[in-house]
Amino acid sequence: MAHQAHSYHLVDPSPWPIFGAITALLTTSGLIMWFHYNTLLLLLAGLFSMILVMFQWWRDIIRESTFQGHHTQPVQKGLRYGMILFIASEAFFFLGFFWAFFHSSLAPTPELGGLWPPTGIMPLDPLEVPLLNTAILLASGVTVTWAHHSITECNRKQAIQALSMTIILGFYFTLLQAMEYYDAPFSIADGVYGSTFFVATGFHGLHVMIGSTFLTICLLRLIKFHFTSNHHFGFEAAAWYWHFVDVIWLFLYVSIYWWGS
Repeated sequence: MAHQAHSYHLVDPSPWPIFGAITALLTTSGLIMWFHYNTLLLLLAGLFSMILVMFQWWRDIIRESTFQGHHTQPVQKGLRYGMILFIASEAFFFLGFFWAFFHSSLAPTPELGGLWPPTGIMPLDPLEVPLLNTAILLASGVTVTWAHHSITECNRKQAIQALSMTIILGFYFTLLQAMEYYDAPFSIADGVYGSTFFVATGFHGLHVMIGSTFLTICLLRLIKFHFTSNHHFGFEAAAWYWHFVDVIWLFLYVSIYWWGS
C-alpha cells in the first residue's frame, strides 16, 4: 500500500471472469446434453473446468485481501454493499417462484380440478422430512452465529467447531432433500404443482450447496489463520448468505409444504 496515496483497491486485469463465463456455458450446455442425450462428458468437463477457475480466482482474492492488505476499511465497505445488493437480487429471484406458486394455488383453474393440490397429486407430509429439514437449517443458523461470535472473540477452537457443525448440517440437509426427491410420489412433469414445487425447492437446494461450499472455503481459511477478530468479511458474507437461505426455506416450508399441502 506504500506506493499509492489512497485506500482503494485498483484490481489488476484478471482472466478469471471470462474463463468463469466459459465454464458456466460449458456446464449448462453439458446439462442440456445430459437431459437430452444421456451423455455426461460435456457436463463433467464443465464442472472440472469451473472448479479450476474457482480455485485460482479465490486464490487471487485471498492473496489480495490477506497477504497484500488491499482490503482496507473502504474496500470492505464496498464489498458489504455489494453482498447486500446480491442477496436482495436473490430475494427477487425467489419472489418469482413464490408468485408462480400463489398465482396457481390461490385460484386453481378447472384444468386443475378447481383444487389445490390439483386432482391426482398426493403432496408430501409437511410433518416428516420437511419438518426435520427445517430444524436442521434453523440449527445451522445458530451454529454459524456461534462461529461468528467466536471469531470476533478470538476463540479459534470454538469457531472451527461451530463452522464444522454448520457445514455438516448443510450437507445433511442436501442428503435428506435428495432422498425426499427420490421418494416423491410426483415429478416435475406433473403439471403446475410439480413445476412450482421442484423449481422452488430445487433452486433453494442449489443455494444450500453453494452456501455449504462457501462455508467450507471459510473453514479452510479459518484453519490457515486467515481471519482476525476485525478482518473476516469473507466469513461474514458467507454467514449473511446462509441466513438468507434459512429465511427462504422458512417461507418455502410454510407456503409450499404446509399451506400448499
